[in-house]
Amino acid sequence: MPLIKLDAIDSTNDFLKQLFKESAAEDYAIVIANEQTKGKGQMGAKWISEPGKNLTMSILVKDIQLNNQNIYDFNIAVALSVLKVLNNIQIPNVAIKWPNDIMSDSKKVAGILIENIVKPDGSFTAIVGVGLNLNQTIFENLPQATSLKCITGKTYESEYLALLLKDSLLENRETLNINSDLLWSDYHENLYKKDYPSPFEDKNGNRFMGIIKKVTRDGKLEVMLEDDSILFFEVKEVKMLY
Repeated sequence: MPLIKLDAIDSTNDFLKQLFKESAAEDYAIVIANEQTKGKGQMGAKWISEPGKNLTMSILVKDIQLNNQNIYDFNIAVALSVLKVLNNIQIPNVAIKWPNDIMSDSKKVAGILIENIVKPDGSFTAIVGVGLNLNQTIFENLPQATSLKCITGKTYESEYLALLLKDSLLENRETLNINSDLLWSDYHENLYKKDYPSPFEDKNGNRFMGIIKKVTRDGKLEVMLEDDSILFFEVKEVKMLY
């Protein structure tokens, strides 16, 4: 399993995607960058990270077969992989905020971006991008961001955590093949603000109170409103307000 360390790159996901297209990347190849000049978040958002202070990485996962399951099952396997690593290094009060953030004490500590290359037979290869705030302590204009060092006061080594994430993802991929329901149960137990009244804003700027009930198997957020009606939201159709 190769680990490629780069000083500066526009995007680790784009770099690894190109390697895959050139048939030059092995399964579970990891790319780590000291600096990303065009780091990407969900739906085209930018991932801003201080050079040399955080983990910016991508992992290639080849030929994923879901056997009549939904492609979103893999997304939850990835989120749980990040969560497990943070639990194992004793980061407190971690949770998964739909669709792609990892929280600690209601502040964002990590983000995930998965780009899938689907084959005609329904199998796919995934480029799994993870941005994990390690040793950065100043987050200008990002009041809801935090880092492992802000939380614990310790300094963290990016390569070590990248390998832990790879191992965790390997384990969850095996679980996914055996019993995806087990992962979904774990996911909902760790879903941020599940069953708690929270403020939301829809894509038209309308604000409302609602309660997250679950995430559906195809990745929609199920929210119960104050009148007990249920709405389902796709990514970028709604955001939770802090």
